Amino acid sequence: MKTDGPVFGERSFSKVAAVFDSRAVADEAAARVRGELGLTDAQVQVVAPGDPRPGRKIEPDSRGIWRTAVKAHITFGLLGAVAGVVVFLLLWGMDIRAVRESPWAAGGALVFFCTVFGLFTGGFVTLRPDQDVLINTVFDAIERGRFAVVAQPDNHQQRDRISALLEAASGKVVRTL
Repeated sequence: MKTDGPVFGERSFSKVAAVFDSRAVADEAAARVRGELGLTDAQVQVVAPGDPRPGRKIEPDSRGIWRTAVKAHITFGLLGAVAGVVVFLLLWGMDIRAVRESPWAAGGALVFFCTVFGLFTGGFVTLRPDQDVLINTVFDAIERGRFAVVAQPDNHQQRDRISALLEAASGKVVRTL
């Protein structure tokens, strides 16, 4: 999925991977996915044992990851700060004595902690825990002398079609969101 919102900066949000026993079958599956969906070589790659930098094939958009990190932290940090102000105003409106007697301390603490929570949320989004299974599957496969096809679709329909094509060829398919 192409992303260009306030949080994500990666070219493709989703990934699909399949494991194969031979290079020939992996190459054939990759070629079929490229041909049927009109994807580029950069979007569908074969990861093989002994590849010097397999991580680049699994996650080729390192600049996009940095953009996601910056965007996510700014967006969620600002949302956290706004949430802190809103909570302060709600507590002020409820006539909470501690807030009324020390508005600067209460407001500062609420905004600070809500902003920190927002920044933690931005970090969690940047980590993309949904990708762990895919990355581990691919690395386990190449460590065992197997091959993997990794595809980066532009949308949900492509993701689902790639999954179906690779499942028909491999049976062992993993994907991210």
